[in-house]
Amino acid sequence: MSELPNQTNVVVIGAGIVGNSMAFQLALHGWRDIVLLDKGPLPNPGGSTGHASNFIFLVDHSKEMTKFTLDSVRQYRELGVFTECGGIEVARTPERVEELKRRVASALSWGVEPVKLLTPGEVKDQVPFINEKVVLGGFSTPGVGVVDSLRAGTLMREQAQGMGALSVFSNTEIFGVGVEGGRVATVRTNRGDVQAETVVICCGIWSPRIAEMAGASIPLSPAVHQMIDVGPVPIFADTVGEIEFPIIRDVDTNMYERQHGSELEIGSYAHRPILMEPDDIPSLEEAALSPTQLPFTQADFDRQMEDALELMPDIVGDERVGVRLAINGLLSLTPDGAPILGETPEVRGLWSAAAIWIKEAPGIAKTLAEWMTDGSPEIDPHASDIARFHPHQRTAAHIKARCAEGYNKTYGIVHPAEQWASNRVVRVSPFFARERHLGAVFIETAGWERPNWYESNQGLLDEYGDRVQQREAEWESRWWSPIINAEHLAMRDRVAMIDLSAFAVLDVSGPGALEFLQRIAVAQMEVPVGKVVYTSWLNEAGGIRADLTMMRLAPDEFRVVTGGFTGQMDRKWLVDHLPSDGSVQVRDQSSAWCTLGVWGPRARDLVSSVSPDDVSHEGFPFATCRWISIGPVSALASRISYVGELGWELHAPMEQGLRLWDTVWEAGQGLGVVPVGMGVYLTSGRLEKCYRAHGNELELEYDLVEAGMARPSVKPQDFIGKQAYLRQRSEPPAALLCTLTVDDHASASGVKRYMLGREPILTPDGDRIVDTKGRGSYVTSAGAGPSVGRYILLAYLPPEFAQPGTRVAVEYFGERYPVTVAVVGSTPLFDPANERLKH
Repeated sequence: MSELPNQTNVVVIGAGIVGNSMAFQLALHGWRDIVLLDKGPLPNPGGSTGHASNFIFLVDHSKEMTKFTLDSVRQYRELGVFTECGGIEVARTPERVEELKRRVASALSWGVEPVKLLTPGEVKDQVPFINEKVVLGGFSTPGVGVVDSLRAGTLMREQAQGMGALSVFSNTEIFGVGVEGGRVATVRTNRGDVQAETVVICCGIWSPRIAEMAGASIPLSPAVHQMIDVGPVPIFADTVGEIEFPIIRDVDTNMYERQHGSELEIGSYAHRPILMEPDDIPSLEEAALSPTQLPFTQADFDRQMEDALELMPDIVGDERVGVRLAINGLLSLTPDGAPILGETPEVRGLWSAAAIWIKEAPGIAKTLAEWMTDGSPEIDPHASDIARFHPHQRTAAHIKARCAEGYNKTYGIVHPAEQWASNRVVRVSPFFARERHLGAVFIETAGWERPNWYESNQGLLDEYGDRVQQREAEWESRWWSPIINAEHLAMRDRVAMIDLSAFAVLDVSGPGALEFLQRIAVAQMEVPVGKVVYTSWLNEAGGIRADLTMMRLAPDEFRVVTGGFTGQMDRKWLVDHLPSDGSVQVRDQSSAWCTLGVWGPRARDLVSSVSPDDVSHEGFPFATCRWISIGPVSALASRISYVGELGWELHAPMEQGLRLWDTVWEAGQGLGVVPVGMGVYLTSGRLEKCYRAHGNELELEYDLVEAGMARPSVKPQDFIGKQAYLRQRSEPPAALLCTLTVDDHASASGVKRYMLGREPILTPDGDRIVDTKGRGSYVTSAGAGPSVGRYILLAYLPPEFAQPGTRVAVEYFGERYPVTVAVVGSTPLFDPANERLKH
């Protein structure tokens, strides 16, 4: 088609590998009248796809990213554009050797087989031009390969065109994106305007610029990644095709080396972060090579050439081998390192498919197409959802700071609990000054500074002595302290104060509020005013979309309290499903309210000492809420608990928060009150009660029946996912969530080791455990249970393994540790009858 249509169903902007994959997958999912636009020529329009190294390593510690990659490789194989060559990550340091053992474990967790640890000699056998004397070992993944991404894009376009679904327009510049009534309406180009109710931005480094045209935000930064090609390499002279030898990731130097025909390509993530603004990228006409291939800055690469020479002296040190190409290539970085996927919160129908690498592009496109078609993607993309970003995370200052910090972590050894150092102390509760005075060690959630533990509780270590677990190994001692376990025991003995101000608070009101929330929630919402409802939200396929509490404050007013990380996503879910008649309003009140948790056997004594209101069990039953006075502060008290103890969440206006803290703190001195951090709230307290966490146990891949959260009955009212939920209840579950305990922590060295989560659960003989849906068992959560004296793991197991007393194993840093199934389902290890919670 030579003329741009005036109207179409969906416009995909960008014809790199992401845009081509997106158009192809939409066509496969039944979409028609798809228009694909790009400013550049085809098949190489000038984006990152044209210069990227195009190799694909399969293993990531993220389940989501590994699944995207595996599905992408499947699609590339089907297109005939994937060449398997194998890949080896080499270790130069003892720390990296340990990290490679972690990668083996992740491969087992996510089903990437085969993989193998190699000795330096075995690395040399596969890559004869490597200097094995500078490496301590390697991690081999035979399934690694390279892809012809430009050819893949061409084939995808041709197939979509062959279905009669796609029209392609190259050399088409976007001038604007029109919005009407909050929904995308028009794409303005140099060929004319095209009306469309759905637009997908697949523009890589230019994505923020296009989003801004519509009044939306895609928070990423273009960044330089240096690459050089050297050759001709005599060792490669007889190679037939593109590649014969495995690709090397020299991860301790943040570099890679790969054969490309007769040349060796060397890439680096080790140089200083070089960020750019999208508007500063040269145009096609201005660029010497392409807009994403900028002039090489030699000084930034000098050290990397030394590292490459040390690792591959037979090639890099050969005087016959010269530099053929050297560029500062551009790629996309995001503030948290994850892709940016989904419908933008600002504009309906405007979708983002940004910050995506070639290795995962087709898999992500399939997920987005499923999401756009029926709202139920097979792979859970919540960690990459564009709606995760809070307003401060969309600012230029935050984007630049985090992208710069994250660049050199591309091949870094990143701890599961690793904290960002840049752009901190942005969101603080009114308790912050008091917490700092008490020696709080902070972690960050959604920009909020949250105490993880308090150094002022050091004395509790002596009080509880041997009951406090110590950790000898440095790895699991990072961002952790034995004080956490001591705080836990003190909470169980007396009373704790916990800062929960990072909660997202969403008020839902209006004459249609009850009917609306009945449609959203699995639980019955027609409850008395003052009732607190714990509930899940599902998607249409019955996947677990959210896990939260809802308070009925008035006949037509409800308050949703959810996690800080998921808060903006949960808000969007509500807004997306609002009735069109205006009978329901959703207001984000997160910055207006602080929350102080008061829990423990002395919690009632403490609250009653500062409140004239009746807080007895009869006067204030479990799972209810009402306004009470805490000294001069009027607080909304909610009697629930995530740590399994008597107590309340006290919600107060933000400006009264400091007085709330001081009032409770002063009254609690005679009761032994202790400030307690997130190490207890999110891990030890939760795990002793076998409480599930969204993003760990609860996600789209598993259902409520498997999670042990099926309710005794299903409410008569319709709700999103009800039919799928009924079907799940009628069928035998493929897996069941179990609580396991570690039988022996001793490693071969004698040092006790403690798992942190995502490790594979295996048979005692070391075989993977896989359910009938093909899902491998892995640790969803891990942590100490100080009150029960056991180290606790949660994991989904197939029914034949989900039996109390069953012995299995967990692999951790290359060793297997014996584990026993303690509980199947939701019965807690601590206080199984919930007597402490509900007295």
